[in-house]
Amino acid sequence: MLVPLLSLFLLAFPFSGSSFQAEAQSPGFKVIVLTERGGLHESFVAAALDFLHTLSGREHFAITVINEANEVNDKLLADCQVFIQLNFPPYRWNDTAKAAFVKYIEVGRGGWVGFHHASLLGEFDGYPMWTWFSGFMGNIRFDNYIAETTAGKVIVEDQQHPVMRNVPSSFTVEGEEWYTFNKDPRPNVHVLARVDESSYDPPSGIKMGDHPVIWTNETVKARNVYFLMGHQASLLKNEAFRTMLANAILWAAGKNN
Repeated sequence: MLVPLLSLFLLAFPFSGSSFQAEAQSPGFKVIVLTERGGLHESFVAAALDFLHTLSGREHFAITVINEANEVNDKLLADCQVFIQLNFPPYRWNDTAKAAFVKYIEVGRGGWVGFHHASLLGEFDGYPMWTWFSGFMGNIRFDNYIAETTAGKVIVEDQQHPVMRNVPSSFTVEGEEWYTFNKDPRPNVHVLARVDESSYDPPSGIKMGDHPVIWTNETVKARNVYFLMGHQASLLKNEAFRTMLANAILWAAGKNN
């Protein structure tokens, strides 16, 4: 009886096995993740990658991880909907990689999500500052950081922005380095959140006054958002940060308006 019953089931509910498999395996969009491995921020990068792989299964997107900026070129970015700069700094990029990335952002081929070291702008390790990237980040240059790390209260300024969906109006980030810059990026970017420097615990004399920590540059076509945070793995245990990260990727991909 088993075979006839199975035949009746297949006749009643026909499907193409190859089509079903292709549909199940086809990602909704593709993400390139440029990582900075090793060093003080290795724990954050590793934890972030674990989170991204879990998120990709839930939100149905594919991830390609690269560890060198010089792997970036037009071909790599051709079908990339989101480029994640996971702490990789804006130097050690060859001319081909720079040109491909600039085109990707200015033409709006996809979206960009950057963290922490992406604003390490200046002369580092014998490399000159990438002037275009400085402008992209709000015409800033890296100035200082709280090496000892401190907790800080983050104040959301634009709760209507898709990146801030379901994020509380304020939340605390523990053990962050809180970079400072030679000037406030606010005049050149749209600030989504700032850190309240009076909330530093322990207190620190390294301050900017107005201190944006999450922002987007609306003068370019690509959807983009920068998170100043990204020092250690515990950040991925912060519910507000996880929510923002997931929101940012979907928004950058045009899936969360």
